[in-house]
Amino acid sequence: MPKSRRRKLTTENDTFVQAQPRRFADEIDFERLRSVLYPAPSASSFVLEDGVGDIELTPAAVLFPIVLRKGGASVLLTQRTEHLKDHPGQISFPGGRFEPEDASPAHTALREAEEEIGLSSAHVEIVGYLPEYRTVTGYRVTPVVALVTPPFDLQPDPHEVAKIFEVPFSFLMDTANHQRHSLPYRGKIRHYIAMPYREHFIWGATAGMIATLARALAA
Repeated sequence: MPKSRRRKLTTENDTFVQAQPRRFADEIDFERLRSVLYPAPSASSFVLEDGVGDIELTPAAVLFPIVLRKGGASVLLTQRTEHLKDHPGQISFPGGRFEPEDASPAHTALREAEEEIGLSSAHVEIVGYLPEYRTVTGYRVTPVVALVTPPFDLQPDPHEVAKIFEVPFSFLMDTANHQRHSLPYRGKIRHYIAMPYREHFIWGATAGMIATLARALAA
């Protein structure tokens, strides 16, 4: 993307140089999107998944990649391979655990996106952060929202990623497409949001983060 549009990472405080206001897709207003996001990660604001107990949570970060397609923006998602220990076969954002060498949640998200799907940070413009998302499986996840400018080449890690696909941003932001489900978990009934799209069943933390952004934009 042109240098004038990019937000350059500042590793000390994880904030970014502001870009000039612009509209980047018919159904998305850049200024509106930026206004509902945090300019830096916030530990004081968080979303709790139903069923989260009093356990120590592992820090992690995911990239929430909004792809700027000419026909309308989309969200890039992955399907995890079936043999993984954590969340096998589920739909997820690129991301993973915070590593000691990571300077910030943004670095974690960008590093994991490059490792998992081969997405170069040269195509990525970070616009802000959603509240920390705390999961029933023991993670506190920082969602890093970013714009991704095509064309780009992706190379999934076959160990972790079974499939890469995109879902229209407008579909995911429409709360009419958000379903409430429940299941037994550790002796209790756990409630969660799901967003079925074609053959994909988007649920769990991924759906929860998407719903967080949808609610913020609708407010």
